[in-house]
Amino acid sequence: MAEEKPADSASQENVIHLDGVAINHENGALLTHVNLDIRSGEFVYLIGRSGAGKTSLLRSLYADLPIHEGSASICGTDIVNIKRRHIPALRRRIGIVFQNFRLLDDRNVRSNLEFVLRATGWKKKDEIANQIAKTLQAVGIEGKAENFPSQLSEGEQQRLGIARALVNNPILLLADEPTGNLDPVTSSEIMQLLIDINRTTGTTMLISTHDFMMIDKYPARVIVCENGSITDTETN
Repeated sequence: MAEEKPADSASQENVIHLDGVAINHENGALLTHVNLDIRSGEFVYLIGRSGAGKTSLLRSLYADLPIHEGSASICGTDIVNIKRRHIPALRRRIGIVFQNFRLLDDRNVRSNLEFVLRATGWKKKDEIANQIAKTLQAVGIEGKAENFPSQLSEGEQQRLGIARALVNNPILLLADEPTGNLDPVTSSEIMQLLIDINRTTGTTMLISTHDFMMIDKYPARVIVCENGSITDTETN
C-alpha cells in the first residue's frame, strides 16, 4: 500500500506540524488559525476549559475529525488530504489513550493487546507473544495478563489502555485526559509512567489534561486551547 506523501520537508522535522489550521463542529468554527510544531521526543501538555476544543484537536490529529483549512502533517503524513484507505496506516504510527479506557471487556488483558496487533497486521504467534509481554512489563501489569478489565483497578485499566496505545511502537502518543477518572495517587503514578516511557523510548507525547497539580509536579511544555485557537507557552 502506498503511503501518503509528506506535506513538505519542513513538516518532516516535526512529529506534529500545523499551519493555519481550522477545525469546525456542527455549530461552526471551533478552532481557527492553529499553528503548532511538536518535535520528535517532546512531552507536551494540552490544557483548556471543557468545550475549548482539546478533544477535537486530538481527534483531528488522528484523522477522526476533518481539518477545514490550513496544512497539517502528523508523523510525516499530510492529514488534510489523506485518503480514507490510508488512515489505518497513519494510526499504526499513533497510540491513543482515552479517559474512559475503552477496553474490550469480553477479553482478558492479553487478548486486548493481541486484538490490536492482529488488526494491524501482526501474524506470527511468537512475535505477538513477545511484544505483549514486553509491553505489559513496560506499563507494570505483567502479572495481570489473564485478568479481564473488570478484575483490574481503575489505575490498572488505564495502564492497560496505555499498553494498548504502545503495543505497536508508535511514533506519537495522544492522551485525552488520561488521569481524569483517577484518584490523585493513581493519577500521579500514571503521569509518571507516561513520562518514563517518553524518556526511555523517545515516543512523542501530547497529553490533554485539566490536572494542574500534575503539571506542577511534572513540568513540561504547555499548549493552551482557548478563545478558538491555541497559545504556546514556549513562545509567549
